[in-house]
Amino acid sequence: MSLGDEPGYPETGHTRTRLPESDPYGGASRRGGRSSSRSLVTVVGVVVLLIAAIAFANRGGDGDSPSAKTTGGNGSQPSTSSTAASGTKPVETKSQGIPTGFAQSQQGAQSAAANYAVTLGSDAMFNTAERHAIVQTVADPGTVNTLQSGFDADYSADFLKKVGLNTDGTAPAGSTFVSRTLPVGTKVTSYSDSAATVEVWCNGLFGIAGTTSTNPVTNNWFTVTMKLSRSGGDWKVLESSQRTGPTPVTGDNPVSGSDEISKAVQEFGGFTYAR
Repeated sequence: MSLGDEPGYPETGHTRTRLPESDPYGGASRRGGRSSSRSLVTVVGVVVLLIAAIAFANRGGDGDSPSAKTTGGNGSQPSTSSTAASGTKPVETKSQGIPTGFAQSQQGAQSAAANYAVTLGSDAMFNTAERHAIVQTVADPGTVNTLQSGFDADYSADFLKKVGLNTDGTAPAGSTFVSRTLPVGTKVTSYSDSAATVEVWCNGLFGIAGTTSTNPVTNNWFTVTMKLSRSGGDWKVLESSQRTGPTPVTGDNPVSGSDEISKAVQEFGGFTYAR
């Protein structure tokens, strides 16, 4: 494994981040170039979606409606699209704070991949002891040593210095380090009872929030591909890779200041992801 010109880990599922030339914490303004007609279309679109959502919520249990068709002969269970959440709780247990014990099914493999993407893309990976605990928990026994040595090489002292962190992976005094991976969706590209390949579409946040930061928190979009094996009654990581996108158009939201970002990171916790 080797590091590129930007923070990231192409072989492990880390977020690759492209930092802007100017520091948004110095006073960013709302993005320009948006026409009033586009803003109007956006507002109208939101209103239409809200009306549709209200209509759906108030709809009776009309069995003749196309959207109320059922599967498996159970009239109380509406069919769902291939990307809809199933509502099934993914796991009952955790190890090292990481969800474990995923079901031996395609849904279980997707839940495992999503949660492992979150863990392997977290700020805990920048601390040696925490990183080793994570790898020991999520990696397949046959590849754990290879993955751990690769991660250790990626998170070298030079790399930590490059992104503005202390040698123990913490942010300088008065600032907040942010590294979060946020799954948007998952899909299985291959599956058997003993192995699975799952793609996880993600949004990532990376950078240091602080008035003196030269690496401000930015976001990007990427897809992590995880190869999993069935071991010890759970799905474990054999290897992972990453590619850029799909990336949507950036919205009109004004950029938040470093204090607001720091407060949000400290107050908003993460989730256990289920398919």
